[in-house]
Amino acid sequence: MRVLLVGAGGVGTAITRIAARRPFFDHMVVADYDPGRAHAAVAALGAATDRFSAARVDASDRDAVAALLTEHRCDVVLNATDPRFVMPLFEAALASGAHYLDMAMSLSRPHPERPHKECGVKLGDEQFARVREWEASGRTALVGCGVEPGLSDVFARYAADELFDEIEEIGIRDGADLTVDGYDFAPSFSIWTTIEECLNPPVVYETGRGWFTTEPFSEPEVFDFPEGIGPVECVNVEHEEVLLIPRWVKADRVTFKYGLGSEFIEVLKTLRTLGLDSTEPVTVNAGAVGPVRVSPRDVVAACLPDPATLGERMRGKTCAGTWVKGTRDGRPREVYLYHVVDNEWSMREYGSQAVVWQTAVNPVVALELLATGVWSGAGVLGPEAFAPRPFLDLLTEYGSPWGLREQ
Repeated sequence: MRVLLVGAGGVGTAITRIAARRPFFDHMVVADYDPGRAHAAVAALGAATDRFSAARVDASDRDAVAALLTEHRCDVVLNATDPRFVMPLFEAALASGAHYLDMAMSLSRPHPERPHKECGVKLGDEQFARVREWEASGRTALVGCGVEPGLSDVFARYAADELFDEIEEIGIRDGADLTVDGYDFAPSFSIWTTIEECLNPPVVYETGRGWFTTEPFSEPEVFDFPEGIGPVECVNVEHEEVLLIPRWVKADRVTFKYGLGSEFIEVLKTLRTLGLDSTEPVTVNAGAVGPVRVSPRDVVAACLPDPATLGERMRGKTCAGTWVKGTRDGRPREVYLYHVVDNEWSMREYGSQAVVWQTAVNPVVALELLATGVWSGAGVLGPEAFAPRPFLDLLTEYGSPWGLREQ
């Protein structure tokens, strides 16, 4: 397998460090708009660099990506960019006859009149609209295969296959006790993506009603996370699992709740009030260079520290998991399937902070399953479309085991 990895930020760099320890691929081209980042990611691998090379590419340019795929004879595109670039990369892979894998899906657009009641364009709608073309190509577009979405979806399928006879609710629950020394506010993941998913209307799925939306930060609940993290207040957030899981797993209700914390929520609300969450460019007087057009959200991102650089200052653990409620053998059952990463461990072992490492390990596991033929299929497919046990076993083999807690 020859891989084109697009995006050499925190997650992309962590992917290279994880993949360098595995023999399943022949070569990985690491491409980024900033060639310096791509070269730095490759150079950091030391002796493993013979299987890696660096390149420059504009992820918004479908033709340029397709040309790079052809030039390097790559079999698959691994998208490690933010969701703005999903569609050009997805389309470049399809046009080039390559497989495709991402960790976040095509962007949503709220309903123009009833944004907090009805769905408009849902996450992934643009990708699922191309299902027949992908099926006809005989290629796999594996969408939403990071940690959340991704591992959380694998957990949902595992619960349905092996732990429950009937499922009442599947709820993704994400929480952490991470702190960053020296910063009052320093998100551990891309603020661009965080703003997108947290300020959009959250989506909920219910049998008989289908998908519908609520107010941002709705339905707060306190969830007790394992391995010493403890109770964290979680709220509804827009996320791909709610759009993916019902397509392959039967459940009466599916939700996603994120442990943001009251301070983080207030910052996000302030950004929205000031219009700083907008992606539409505004004109700014830049003095001697004259007026420039810039997106307010990009300015916010530029003013905050790069999450990839925070590892040495971070303390604590992050937990991603799937809570499932239903019946087994006629008896009520609740479980929480989870994956915890300690920042001290991920920094010591890989030099990557916990949140980006936890996101990065799952697409590498999925790539290995695709490369070895353990996972295969044609079309636009979520992680829950595949057998879950091989994924969970291989994740453990990678040195990062998962857990199951009876509730």
